Amino acid sequence: MILIIPVKNNPILPVTIRVKGIESIINWFEQQQRSFYAVGWACLGNQHKIEELFYRVILKVRKEVPKFKSSTFFEMRVLSIFMEVCRELSVDDSFKASGGSIFLALQQLKEQEREVMVLAYIKGISREETAQLLQVSPEQIKELLFSGFQLLRKELGNGDYYQGCNEYQKLYVDYLERKLERPRKIDFEMHIYHCHNCQDDLASLQEAILNFSEIIETFSVPAGFMENVKKRISQRENFLKQKKKKWKRIGLISASVFALFICTGFFTGIFSKIYYTLTEENQELRVFLQEDLGERLGLEAEDDGIKIKIKSVIADEIQTLIFYEIEDTNENNQYMINIDDGIFIEEEMKIMVANTYPRYFPPDMESDLNKKEKNIYHGKMSLRPLKENEATIQLNINKVMKLKPNSTDSYVNMEPEEGEWNFDIPVTKNPSIEYALDEEVEIEGAAVLIDKLILAPTGTILQYGLNNEQPEKRIDMINFKNLEINNKVAEADLYGNSYVHAQNDLRWSKFQAHFKPLFEKETDEVKVRFGSVYLSIVDNKTIALNASKEYPQTFEYAGSTISIDQVEMGPPATVVFSNHEIKNRAYESLHYNIVSEEGDDSPMEMDHEGIIVDKNGKEYDMKKVTPKIYEEMEQPRHFFTVQSTKIHGKKVTPKSLDIYGYSTTKYLDDEVELETELIVKDEAGT
Repeated sequence: MILIIPVKNNPILPVTIRVKGIESIINWFEQQQRSFYAVGWACLGNQHKIEELFYRVILKVRKEVPKFKSSTFFEMRVLSIFMEVCRELSVDDSFKASGGSIFLALQQLKEQEREVMVLAYIKGISREETAQLLQVSPEQIKELLFSGFQLLRKELGNGDYYQGCNEYQKLYVDYLERKLERPRKIDFEMHIYHCHNCQDDLASLQEAILNFSEIIETFSVPAGFMENVKKRISQRENFLKQKKKKWKRIGLISASVFALFICTGFFTGIFSKIYYTLTEENQELRVFLQEDLGERLGLEAEDDGIKIKIKSVIADEIQTLIFYEIEDTNENNQYMINIDDGIFIEEEMKIMVANTYPRYFPPDMESDLNKKEKNIYHGKMSLRPLKENEATIQLNINKVMKLKPNSTDSYVNMEPEEGEWNFDIPVTKNPSIEYALDEEVEIEGAAVLIDKLILAPTGTILQYGLNNEQPEKRIDMINFKNLEINNKVAEADLYGNSYVHAQNDLRWSKFQAHFKPLFEKETDEVKVRFGSVYLSIVDNKTIALNASKEYPQTFEYAGSTISIDQVEMGPPATVVFSNHEIKNRAYESLHYNIVSEEGDDSPMEMDHEGIIVDKNGKEYDMKKVTPKIYEEMEQPRHFFTVQSTKIHGKKVTPKSLDIYGYSTTKYLDDEVELETELIVKDEAGT
């Protein structure tokens, strides 16, 4: 018997990835996209979710690139990240699309069985590597492979159970993969020579594996798939390169008021506030120093005329925030430090908290401070929080980014400049205060858990949960306006929403919303003001399709008239539907699937056109809106006007348009006022 197992495709040592950044990571995924896409399709069965999967994984891989030491470690870590994100996205399976008989059968397997099968027979990694990746024993891997194929066989209607001898069933997979030791192999072959049930079992298992491998060999990625992923990443990168809002200038204190404050300061303790007002030009750092949350360090390192100064560090349980200054002593250039490219912290995982991700701060060349000198840039970077209260961070920088404004728009281009700048930074972690809120509120008919409030020196965090048990109407995302604590208002951070990886209650998906720091340590209550929610509504409807009919034809859905403009048989089969009337329209985009008569494994390629409409009804072409324009819009909503699908395959006949529901944005004026309960931690921090 000969078993065909996919050949492992070893990646190139990712040296170029370390050098060139996210573009090289995207190129690597393009080379590997076929197997990764097949794994995603087996677990999720939905192209939109697979695009989201690739998007999230590429961003996470970029953050971890400095830790990759070899090609083997690189691929295994990427696979680990890929499967981790895949599990996150598979929590909600209510919108799974048809993926053909094999893939639909795979989606019915238990998570571990499915993961073992796709890693072994789609990614083609060894049993030992699979065991390491899933943190189970090699013996369990063998058992999961066997049970997986047994259930797959049942789902495909090829019989319920194997009828062979229990003792020898455990050897089927090892025998087909030629991993039996010679004495055991001889004994097994002598047995199956006389046992017809084991012969039938083995032939059936081999046929199932061969059919599975053949389907995987012919599986193809939809045309333009990676282009959609790259477009999203490009939009994110451009958005993060936006200039931040300028700090308002503070007027100079008059001589008489200055003299009064100086005299008063000796008695009231505000002298330090006035001192830093006069001596610290970085307004954001000045506030921390005035609150006695950091001190000036004055650490310097220089290489080839580029001088880096570490001015101060403020650490808490959220992050370790470092303020720096870079001076070009030779020319009029400005440089910044990119947290994702060019820095290395010795023994980072020993002194810092794992499973946390540093914040990203885009370059701000338009601030008054950075416009003051053409050869000096004032910046900040976020590192992981410390494990202990005190530590010395050995920060090694081997690359800085030269900032070059683009004359045609507000974006900033960055060019790497290599060098060597090393620092030993003493850090003391400031305490944060946590309050339990633990109250469910109803927003737009959906339950939201307001879980926890964290008051930390570098920021204010509201932890909240979205209910996973409301399939008819659920909230996918919340944007908050602000928080009010002790009559102080903390505005929401534009870049400050994050997923909580430790999920201890499956009823809720936990998130953290970040707000500006308030420097408050005690509070009895908090007011939470909501800005908007992005909703998914379940509303099923099936519309029959027939390529022999004349189109366009219309149908009614969610109070709107939708036109089916095109239905064509393949290859590729094409279905296009549209609705250009957006006034009073309930939905912004539809969740749907195109079902074909063949029910084969053909992948789908989806695209859309649309407009963005602001609060005043002004319309913008969705594909022409720049981040700068978008930031200035008031209450924007994204309406898809045309949604199209291409189904690839030799013969595909569209049978029906199955609509599962739709997404829509609701802007809110909701406000909730909650009492706080202090969370007391022990010495271990739990």
